[in-house]
Amino acid sequence: VQLVESGGGLVQTGGSLSLSCAASGSTGSIVAMGWYRQAPGEQREVVATTTSGGGSTDYADSVKGRFTISRDNAKNTLYLQMNSLKPEDTAVYYCVAQLPTGFLVWGQGTLVTVSS
Repeated sequence: VQLVESGGGLVQTGGSLSLSCAASGSTGSIVAMGWYRQAPGEQREVVATTTSGGGSTDYADSVKGRFTISRDNAKNTLYLQMNSLKPEDTAVYYCVAQLPTGFLVWGQGTLVTVSS
């Protein structure tokens, strides 16, 4: 499985961005997907996750009500819609896919910068 993120960039406080993650390879083996982020000088943290069918989602408290994770299995693409962005949302955002063994596949990351 390979993951490629896109959609990062610079946005002002209160603005919106949409991230995409295109999966390729043995995508049928993916059991869950999610988005993590890592801010400068901070540890990587989970932002949102979804099961393979997209029927179950979970969010970090810091993004609940502002971010929405979704998945289009026909396109093998994961999305993260980010609204009401804050400067503290500035980070490199990573797409992650979980395989049946529990192994995590990571994308290369995409930078989101929110200016105040």
